[in-house]
Amino acid sequence: MGENTNRRVQLRLVVPVAATGKGPKPTTPQRLWLSRGLDQPGGKLPLFDNAGQRVSDRTVRSCIEKGWAEPWFANPLKPDWLVCKLTEAGRALFVVPSN
Repeated sequence: MGENTNRRVQLRLVVPVAATGKGPKPTTPQRLWLSRGLDQPGGKLPLFDNAGQRVSDRTVRSCIEKGWAEPWFANPLKPDWLVCKLTEAGRALFVVPSN
């Protein structure tokens, strides 16, 4: 208990390309879907929207192509459905850079 240990913590601010205005920005449906993974364990993204409708394959695949989401595991009950999670790049879309 009497031992003093000093640890350095190095933080790195990640400014997403979309926040700089130089890269692709998510559409409203993409942003809504991605935002739902922010407070889920492991960043799990839902298969269904708030109205109970299945999230569009186009939305899911587009987010994967842009690196904002990634496939997580195969769904044994519905193998054609992609179970995805938010990536660090996807999380970065919701970070407001400090000036």
